[in-house]
Amino acid sequence: QVQLVESGGGLVQAGGSLRLSCQASGRTFSNYAMGWFRQAPGKKREFVAAQVWSGGSSYYGDSVKGRFTISRDNAKNTVYLQMNSLKPEDTAVYSCTASDSWGYSSTYYSPHRMNYWGQGTQVTVSS
Repeated sequence: QVQLVESGGGLVQAGGSLRLSCQASGRTFSNYAMGWFRQAPGKKREFVAAQVWSGGSSYYGDSVKGRFTISRDNAKNTVYLQMNSLKPEDTAVYSCTASDSWGYSSTYYSPHRMNYWGQGTQVTVSS
């Protein structure tokens, strides 16, 4: 059974940092694109970041470019999201995803292309 389990969310002040982790199990994800989406109350789900291979090409949503960094450790079946310079508008539930297909543009990464989802972890940024 495939599972993606996120951790690392919490409450942080504006300007602070958090690192999210996503532990994948049930299969090897080295051939998958791994990524993150987020959804704030009353808003549509938004693409945050994705990485095709460990150390390979990474893609980011416009609102997080330059502040967030995605990385992965295939040996540990884990993907990370380092979030710096957090803003109140970053407040959302962050979900880890995996896809057996990938594209070479951030616009490729839509929710319907993701095969697997985690349950999400809450990130709250106070002003």
